[in-house]
Amino acid sequence: MRNIAIFAHVDAGKTTVSEQLLSHAGAIRVRGAVDAGTAHTDRLPVERRRGISVQASCTHFAWRGEDINLIDTPGHSDFAAEVERALWAPDGAILVISAAEGVQPQTEVLFRALRKAQIPTLLFFNKTDREGADAGKALAEFKELLSPNAGFLGDDEEMMALIAEGDDRAAEDYLSGTIYPKEKLYLLLRKAMAAGEAYPALAGSALKDEGIPALLDAVIDLLPPPRGEEKGPLCAILYAASQDPLLGRGVHVRVFSGKLQNRDAVTVGDNQRKITQIRLWTPDGRGQDTGHLAAGDIGVVYGLSDLPVGTVLGDQSLLPRPMELGTLREPLLAARVTPEEKGKEQEVRKALMELSGEDPLLSAAFSEETRETTIRAMGKMQLEILDETLRTRFSMPCRFSPPQLIYRETVAAPCEGFVAYTMPKPCWAVIKVLIEPLPRGSGVEFRSVVAPRDILPRYQHQVEQAIPLALKQGMMGWQVTDVRVTLIEGNYHEIHTHPLDFIVATPMAVMDGLRRGGTRLLEPILEAHITVPESAGGRVLSDMTKMRGKVVESVRAGGMLRVTAELPAATSMDYSESLLQFTGGRGGMTVSLLGYRDAPPDVHEIMPRRGVNPLDTAKYILAARSALDGEFLTFRDGNCSALSIYRKL
Repeated sequence: MRNIAIFAHVDAGKTTVSEQLLSHAGAIRVRGAVDAGTAHTDRLPVERRRGISVQASCTHFAWRGEDINLIDTPGHSDFAAEVERALWAPDGAILVISAAEGVQPQTEVLFRALRKAQIPTLLFFNKTDREGADAGKALAEFKELLSPNAGFLGDDEEMMALIAEGDDRAAEDYLSGTIYPKEKLYLLLRKAMAAGEAYPALAGSALKDEGIPALLDAVIDLLPPPRGEEKGPLCAILYAASQDPLLGRGVHVRVFSGKLQNRDAVTVGDNQRKITQIRLWTPDGRGQDTGHLAAGDIGVVYGLSDLPVGTVLGDQSLLPRPMELGTLREPLLAARVTPEEKGKEQEVRKALMELSGEDPLLSAAFSEETRETTIRAMGKMQLEILDETLRTRFSMPCRFSPPQLIYRETVAAPCEGFVAYTMPKPCWAVIKVLIEPLPRGSGVEFRSVVAPRDILPRYQHQVEQAIPLALKQGMMGWQVTDVRVTLIEGNYHEIHTHPLDFIVATPMAVMDGLRRGGTRLLEPILEAHITVPESAGGRVLSDMTKMRGKVVESVRAGGMLRVTAELPAATSMDYSESLLQFTGGRGGMTVSLLGYRDAPPDVHEIMPRRGVNPLDTAKYILAARSALDGEFLTFRDGNCSALSIYRKL
């Protein structure tokens, strides 16, 4: 078996490559086309209408007697979170690069992500039929900009030289004129690829059906089979979700160890869910009922519909690599969503919460005060797709506010916050905290100097557990960062203290401190990678100054200028569109969040608060202890966590 994913910069021809792989494997009779909306891996109606991939999709086929699970991923940078989650599932990858455009900005982002995840990768230089295409030149550009450890697979001498770079014995043999036979060559290549020291390349044209069989052979010969024992303990991850009109929400699962079967009871936290059906994806999108998944398998599981993407089933320590959210790209925009029809606010909230289960970075949050749901997004394209999804999938036409940049805030000066949560009985939690500013990029730190006799260790742990959640919204409504919170005083009561009183009290103490000390606005700073023809270099460097940017590096290669810069997001969000215009479509830019820095004094941005403000103590306590809308926790379960409480609040 091989589990592989295919990645590319938008318009590099990735989906056409996928169609050809399916066709040559005999999995489909007629190749689909992106422009015609018939691509087999573009299954959502919105994907077929727009001719772009929005969700990662998996399909199953065979080549040379080996089963292959192929995950096709979106190319547009607005769907980077979907790409990132797709990285959780495969053991190998194909990176498609246009032989005409060469290494593009998103190519660099994807390659860095693949290298960080240590996923063995094949390169496929596509579109060799295009006028001006030069696979050799594109490979040379890849070697100069991304990794020197690349070469064309069809050239045994080039592969021998590639292996010799990291193998002393092979280097001696190569210098003496020895070229290993293919079997030994491929054995060493696989080892080098696993170590991130070799990137074999192929070239062809998916549109003209050139180079595809060789690519399929390379998948079998060079990309690794999955590891893991079916008889071992369970370890699986939910890396995506999709909606079936008959079966409902299904979660896409990669199993690393153990097995899953129909009617299995799966324990997640303190609860159990029962699997109702397990299916393998087929190219027609309908799937095939298989009844089980074993170590190495990828499939769709029904019966776990309330579990969010990112949930790990079983023993998390058996994951082969870290599975993190928001490392490839983090949402930078927030928008408020309201239904076009009055009275449908709760329905919109429910729909957006369901979509947040599929994409946790949406972070849908409902405001009781404004009756609006706020979501986070990567860019305008994602908001357009979300708008269309609400209209078509949920029959819920909505209005979106103009997207607002996501800021953060930090405390302006050291301050103390205090709360005595002693009424209405039964409750008792007295807390005093010291909140201090930290250098930019420090995040949040917590410490305690309170003796265990004053506050029991388990209650101090509750305070620590609640701190990050208490800082989700500061005085201006933004997440608070770069602070140290120290628990300096407090006490509990042997009789009146309830198991969760300190979780309830912590946000009141923290907000009291932020009110006293005041907060300072922080703006997001982006690391931008810009590629333009050398003739446009002067314009770009001038624009950097106008945008309050800082040029970190500029490199000239192949008639192109590549600039790495630090840019305030507020001044550069639409710059990629400008690049396309003044370079005639030859320029491009990819960005990632570098961090947050102090905003200029004339910038004042406020985010409406979601939920109840802890400074309104009476209303906040009422919300926490009972329920304003019938959904808040009542705190009778001593096993509830701060996270579960704040999801409700």
